[in-house]
Amino acid sequence: MGAYILRRVLLMIPTLLGIMAISFAVVQFAPGGPVEQVIAKLSGQGGDAGERISGGGADAGNFSDQGGEATRYRGAQGLDPEFIAQLEKQFGFDKPPLQRFGLMIWNYLRFDFGHSYFRDISVIDLIIEKMPVSISLGLWITLISYAISIPLGIRKAVKDGSAFDVWTSAIVIVGYAIPGFLFAILLMVLFAGGSFFDWFPLRGLVSENWREMSWPELILDYFWHMTLPLTAMVLSAFATTTLLTKNSFLDEIRKQYVVTARAKGLTERQVLYGHVFRNAMLIVIAGFPGAFISAFFTGSLLIENIFSLDGLGLLGFRSVLDRDYPVVFANLYIFSLIGLFVGLLSDLTYTWIDPRIDFDRRDV
Repeated sequence: MGAYILRRVLLMIPTLLGIMAISFAVVQFAPGGPVEQVIAKLSGQGGDAGERISGGGADAGNFSDQGGEATRYRGAQGLDPEFIAQLEKQFGFDKPPLQRFGLMIWNYLRFDFGHSYFRDISVIDLIIEKMPVSISLGLWITLISYAISIPLGIRKAVKDGSAFDVWTSAIVIVGYAIPGFLFAILLMVLFAGGSFFDWFPLRGLVSENWREMSWPELILDYFWHMTLPLTAMVLSAFATTTLLTKNSFLDEIRKQYVVTARAKGLTERQVLYGHVFRNAMLIVIAGFPGAFISAFFTGSLLIENIFSLDGLGLLGFRSVLDRDYPVVFANLYIFSLIGLFVGLLSDLTYTWIDPRIDFDRRDV
């Protein structure tokens, strides 16, 4: 097992470098870099980042000769070239791309992510500041979905082909097919002061006066704010795990050792939870780390936007629009690194649940 872990860890290095290199190369051709963002503000084209860059533009290293004067950026005509050069130096675009990429990787290896271009805060502090929202969403949606999926999947396997199995499958499939953001909007209209009821808040993780609340009030306020976002996310979150649990149990129930256990006179409950459960739940439990990371990093972007929850999803989205590259690349680096380690953790979970699995006998 030690050799397998070492191989997987070593394989993470080129994988991570490849992810960062491809992303960095794409950024070089993306219009509307940070220098152009500043120029747009100075030239009176401020506003939403998406509007400022929708007309195109060129990033550092793209040149066009207009009237004998080299201008690198759209809207830069009339500005002092020395000022443009200072902007390039401030954002690091005075260096060749390969040198910038090498310097970025060297800093990231030391977990030095620098400062945000447009916020007076270090990138790591900014990420830590936004984590509570994303952790709350990721943790609760994973726990709730597993709490629903596992009992429901087991029940569907036991009642395979029955009316219960048919109508629950229909509900699961319909719930999975409905986009979470549409359901979130429906919940807002119905229960957050839209056209019907005003029962839940529209924004934030806690109320503005939460510092004045007692612990019981704070807990209630927290769940009051989390009800609608979690409801919107859980609608489709448990579908895959439910069907996976059902199919895993069906595969195990049909095996010979189950027939033998029943022949010995064991009750159906003893057979199900004493023999089938451990084998059937192998793939479900082993996928828990990956499910949490998926919900934590990718599943809450639209929900955070709709409910104005200031988490990592919203941070990443705004950073891409604003071309705040230190935040974008730091998020990508950290999440990719965590994702690779979670993949390894999932494999190790398999061996913990079922010691018969030996990855040392397999190629990575």
